[in-house]
Amino acid sequence: MTVSVLVVDDSGFFRKRLTEILTSSGQIKVVGAATNGREGVELAEKLRPDVITMDYEMPVMDGISAVREIMRKHPIPVLMFSSLTYEGARVTLDALEAGAVDFLPKNFEEIARDNSQLQKILIERILDVARSRPGNRPAAPARPEPSAPTSRAPATPARPRAEVTPRQRPGAHSPAAAPEPEAPRRPTRRGPAKHYAVVGIGTSTGGPVALQRVLTALPATFPAPIVLVQHMPASFTPAFAERLNKLCRIEVRQAADGDVLRPGLALLAPGGKQMMVENRGGQARIRILPGDERLNYKPCVDVTFGSLARSFPGKTLGVILTGMGSDGKEGCRMMKQSGSDIWSQDEKSSVIYGMPMAVAKAGLTDDVLSLDEIGPRLVEGVC
Repeated sequence: MTVSVLVVDDSGFFRKRLTEILTSSGQIKVVGAATNGREGVELAEKLRPDVITMDYEMPVMDGISAVREIMRKHPIPVLMFSSLTYEGARVTLDALEAGAVDFLPKNFEEIARDNSQLQKILIERILDVARSRPGNRPAAPARPEPSAPTSRAPATPARPRAEVTPRQRPGAHSPAAAPEPEAPRRPTRRGPAKHYAVVGIGTSTGGPVALQRVLTALPATFPAPIVLVQHMPASFTPAFAERLNKLCRIEVRQAADGDVLRPGLALLAPGGKQMMVENRGGQARIRILPGDERLNYKPCVDVTFGSLARSFPGKTLGVILTGMGSDGKEGCRMMKQSGSDIWSQDEKSSVIYGMPMAVAKAGLTDDVLSLDEIGPRLVEGVC
């Protein structure tokens, strides 16, 4: 089956180069090209491609506005191209919040060292994005009002929870969209709250919005430390941690070597490196190590979860959210063998049901939960 793609970019060179790479696969057909966001919206409605590639900075209408309009009119999976800068990270996170599925650096030299690797990465990403379902992308929680208090000092009131809107399912507005049957789920095992030394959450595609939804549900007094692993470039993780910190009542920041784990603090693994947890003398600290070239993911969920299994056998909770591939499966296996618990996101609420499916199919999952259930279950299930 051929995947149809609409390319939206104001650079003629980029449109031509991307079209050459994608059509060389034989699996992808570029059915149209637009030079600005408004033209992209019009061609998306006319051509109904399987995937849209979208630039951000364009005349007439920018990429984020175009994504919002496409999601409102006729949801189609969108892959954003962005610069690997702090501003590029901020813009890309806005695009993901607007409904884009995933992103890639616009500078091809940043993606791959040679043309064959570049072609492989671009084609695989387009095919994976084509398999995503726009209706599964959750509505991101609304940003808090500027007047909301930001101090987390004990003497000040906790920051009000950001209002969480019901999950949007854009496909429901399309006359052609039929309701999907409810997928069977393993029954969840509810019980009394448990004490965990640490909660680990791993995710990839769809993760930025999913993490935002989960973490904004937690109170400032959440009683366990949290470590977060999101597949993301090094230039993006500082901006992502800052965004989560502004939206959440718990504290969220990018992890640094030597950080001490404590309740109410979520530490995000820095992009391009590996994050491990060491427990020495009863005090757990973060170790940040260079990204090993032998590992596909930097950061890698398996590495972090494996360190949790060694440092806190039987005392951790691992949560696997939406994402491509199977990163996290072996780390969850190590945690499970040590007696710890594993939760995974269900297929219906996942943008890409890859990582959670790998864990569930391996028989490692104790609870299969929808994205909307995970935050509340953390509140009620972690004492």
